Amino acid sequence: MICYVPAETSPGEMRAALTPTTAAALIKLGLTVQAQSGLGSASRYADQAYQDAGVEIVADPAAALAAADLVLRVRKPSDADVAALKPGALHLSFLDPFNEKDLLAKFAEAKVSAVSLEMIPRTTLAQKMDALSSQASLAGYAAVVQAAARVRSALPMMMTPAGTIMPCRVFVIGAGVAGLQAIATAKRMGARIEAFDTRPVVEEQVKSLGARFVKIDLGDTGQTAGGYAKQLTPEQIAKQQAGMAKVCAQSDIVITTAKVFGRKAPTLVTKDMVAGMKAGSVIVDMALETGGNVEGAVAGEDIVTANGVTILGHTSLECTVATHATQVLAANFAAWITHFWDEEGKTLKLDRDDEIMQGSLITHNGAIVHERFAADAAAS
Repeated sequence: MICYVPAETSPGEMRAALTPTTAAALIKLGLTVQAQSGLGSASRYADQAYQDAGVEIVADPAAALAAADLVLRVRKPSDADVAALKPGALHLSFLDPFNEKDLLAKFAEAKVSAVSLEMIPRTTLAQKMDALSSQASLAGYAAVVQAAARVRSALPMMMTPAGTIMPCRVFVIGAGVAGLQAIATAKRMGARIEAFDTRPVVEEQVKSLGARFVKIDLGDTGQTAGGYAKQLTPEQIAKQQAGMAKVCAQSDIVITTAKVFGRKAPTLVTKDMVAGMKAGSVIVDMALETGGNVEGAVAGEDIVTANGVTILGHTSLECTVATHATQVLAANFAAWITHFWDEEGKTLKLDRDDEIMQGSLITHNGAIVHERFAADAAAS
């Protein structure tokens, strides 16, 4: 069985779906692993390291793509790449399936089995495959590092002969995987941290990391079965904004992480709230790829407001730590493959009764088979 990993072509994407370590593990299973030259160059994995692990560096990427039984990549493929895949091939990547209905249809039309990393269920068994969590954790770390580099103040309290430097105040909105890592990172750097989340169940986690949990009475809130925050009503969002405005005004760094799975991110920090912040403060909006939490934020562009607040526009913070982002992402791919590997037949067994397969397999045998997206396709 041939596994091919093409180099990423999306602007700014520095990660790869394979490392020399995971390549060696896949080869040990019985796969023939091929990669495009330069696959890991942006994340500091050299071609020679892949070759030393047993990977074949291909001279003709188009031919390799067309011959592959299994294709791994980080970002979603182009329509041309989907059309080039052979019928029956298996494709694993982030697919953004809620917003890419045409792409799903093209996978089905090409008779390619497409797996979406976003849809891997958040269960104990699937934890090693949870690419969203592995990347969110690194993005949370990177958000603090990027903000610290721009705030022009020291984060920890310092006692000096010339006086005491007070710690930076960091406000983290959303205490999921990314938010908790941001809290932990800011704490390690010595900042004073406050955090808010609509899910009361995370309060103890926030406190255990040394942050103060900001309480805002929003009425009935909670989380989904998958652990995501439930979507708030417009009235609840207005209450949340009012409650957060005072905290934002006192903060040196504000990091927003609020995403609603499969929907546009809610606007939580309004222009009025930004206008109430002090000059020199920094906002990192970690939800920019899904619409953003901060009014006035621009994807891919850092904005300095009239009152001197910097709003970072980075849409893929995990790429700023691409070496480790690639390490854990490649391990997520390898864990998925290993889970479904048929040792006797030396092939992947697409067990449709397995809950992980049910959750992540989007197209198969010429059809959209995921219950959630098959219904959308039928309705359209």
